[in-house]
Amino acid sequence: MYDAGKIIVGIVVFVVLATSPLWFNALTEATPEAPKLTLPTNGSTECVEATGYMRASHMDLLNQWREQVVRTGQRDYVSSSSGKVFDMSLSRTCMDCHSNKADFCDACHTYMAVSPYCWDCHVEPKGAN
Repeated sequence: MYDAGKIIVGIVVFVVLATSPLWFNALTEATPEAPKLTLPTNGSTECVEATGYMRASHMDLLNQWREQVVRTGQRDYVSSSSGKVFDMSLSRTCMDCHSNKADFCDACHTYMAVSPYCWDCHVEPKGAN
């Protein structure tokens, strides 16, 4: 155990370096603010599902819609929150209310650093930019 001092110093240096991202984030007070979204202007007052669910799980809902429409041909969706029937369509249902892609979709997706592949198949709305 002639090198015990060197080993302890090495462990301390390793722990400091390994936890430096945590320390940096804890000491930095600048947190990016979430984007402020505007409500639809087409007169609609309700979404397909509850707001909390749509914010957290809209991607799961859209994947479910894609699977059902493409694989089974089912196009009607019954909302679990209101019981209302909606057409399973990104372009005709979602983008009918949220027509400004740049201010609505892109704002949150950029904030969350995700790149959805919706527009690989769908045509972007005319008011997208």
